[in-house]
Amino acid sequence: MDRFTKTLLSLRYLICAGVVLASCSSTSMSDSAASSITSGRADPSVQQLDPSNPEDVIRINIKQSCSLQEGVDTVFWWHGKMYSRRPGERDRHLFNVQGMNVRACDILKDSKRGLGFRSVSREVMFYLDPETNEVVDTWVNPWSNEEVRVIQVANDPVSMNINRPSYAYDEDGNPSAQFRSFEHNGYYLNGGGAARLFYKNPLAGEYQDYVGGTYHAMEFGTGASPIDDVLDANADYIKDRVISWARVSKWLPWMKMGDRDGVAIFHTAGMRLGSWDELPDVVKNEILENYPEYVTAPPLDDDRPNETSWTVTQKAIDSWRAEGTD
Repeated sequence: MDRFTKTLLSLRYLICAGVVLASCSSTSMSDSAASSITSGRADPSVQQLDPSNPEDVIRINIKQSCSLQEGVDTVFWWHGKMYSRRPGERDRHLFNVQGMNVRACDILKDSKRGLGFRSVSREVMFYLDPETNEVVDTWVNPWSNEEVRVIQVANDPVSMNINRPSYAYDEDGNPSAQFRSFEHNGYYLNGGGAARLFYKNPLAGEYQDYVGGTYHAMEFGTGASPIDDVLDANADYIKDRVISWARVSKWLPWMKMGDRDGVAIFHTAGMRLGSWDELPDVVKNEILENYPEYVTAPPLDDDRPNETSWTVTQKAIDSWRAEGTD
């Protein structure tokens, strides 16, 4: 069985398991989940990482996110669909979506906090016609009948805060890195929460306390990795990691939905790729033509603030207005 087939089967298992994880969840493990860590089915003949050792937990986290070879680019890819949901009407399949994240890890060492790391990344996600799977530049809003310009997701960077890297120990030397996966059928599954987002919307006005203007969404991220890959002390990364991402949020700003009720729903699944060249052609071609910087991860010392779809849209609208093309 080749790696791609094996990973797709793993992904099918992951989706059927119904496990959900927020990428920033801090939910602690139950006793049963913790005990399953040491009962995993890793090959005992291979030198193993110890999930109860805080520094090995950091090594596992680096393997899952990037590579133990500092600065090596890692590519994740996902695909799925975007739907609308409004009261009193049937859900609509608005777009297919495909996205990728390219990242690298800066591996750190502190005399008190031990082993640590910081990841830097940038990501794109493209809105595709649900029939042709071609990237769409304009879209006719079915509720307003207005043709609008589509702003693809192009967030650069999406990185860990440079002032808050992840370490094995806290500033007092107490263990702080915990292994938060649980074992089932030869896989470690990441699960246990959701990212519940509620913050000032960059596109809101100065009177949002009176009329609203917050970004309100919930995101779900899930991952599964073969136990052998996770615990293998000689492996720099986890090659067969599969992922799933979903989001329920307000309408995208470029849709020009104003204060119409309803939400946008994204549902995707994906995997870690061996290299950037393994991306589907529709993604590679769009990146090469319009987003060439997304071929590689940002520099490890990148200290720029993170971008979101809303901040990118704000800059695009400001640019259109300056050009008189809004």
